[in-house]
Amino acid sequence: MERDQRLARLAGWLFIGTFVTAIVARFFAFEPSGVWDAGYVTGEGADSQVALGVFFEFFVIVTNIGTAIALFPVLKRYSEVGALGYIGARIVESAFIAVGLLALLSVVLLRQEPGDLGAGALESAARSLVVLYERAFLMGPGFVVGLGNGLLLGWLMYRTGLVPRWMALIALIGGPLAFASGVLVLFDVTEPASSVQVLMTVPEIVWEASFGIYLAWKGFRRDAPILAGNAARGPVTVPDLAER
Repeated sequence: MERDQRLARLAGWLFIGTFVTAIVARFFAFEPSGVWDAGYVTGEGADSQVALGVFFEFFVIVTNIGTAIALFPVLKRYSEVGALGYIGARIVESAFIAVGLLALLSVVLLRQEPGDLGAGALESAARSLVVLYERAFLMGPGFVVGLGNGLLLGWLMYRTGLVPRWMALIALIGGPLAFASGVLVLFDVTEPASSVQVLMTVPEIVWEASFGIYLAWKGFRRDAPILAGNAARGPVTVPDLAER
């Protein structure tokens, strides 16, 4: 059981790491750099800040995949398919993030090596790359997170009882809402980062933050059947949980 608790705390700190690295990348590097502005590619540019943002957001990818790997040995006792599915969701999310990072690095490359392109062509190309970053962010941390971190991980946590059930319920509510907010943005019903989208993603943010803090602080619930049945009973079954 102690090995399980070490894995739980590792997963918790990795979840916290996703928040820290993402916030540093977005609000302390990308936003101040002005890379979103059309004039960035023809101006002086703050390339070092963009590079810093890419560096930190790369660690979002590392911590994302790390959370799924840390949880896999425990979750597979209940559902190996579900545990593998969660790893897959994290990998797909991270792939979209990587596409977005390559787009921003391409903006920097255009500014440094514009070739024979005029200012108008440079700004148009840079704007297209920024939009690619934004759409990759929508597909990864938008769509995939709602299904992976929300529905799938929430369902696994609810069924196994590894965290309080009320916490898992937030995931089961927040996941579909986050996914729906992405759909609304995709079909131009609402704008990215609008008040509607922000409100619809709040439950998912609350779930992920509380989940990470809970695991880092307390680990898994020690009375969870899946932990008690690790050695003696084998994989936990639905009847085990129904008795609770």
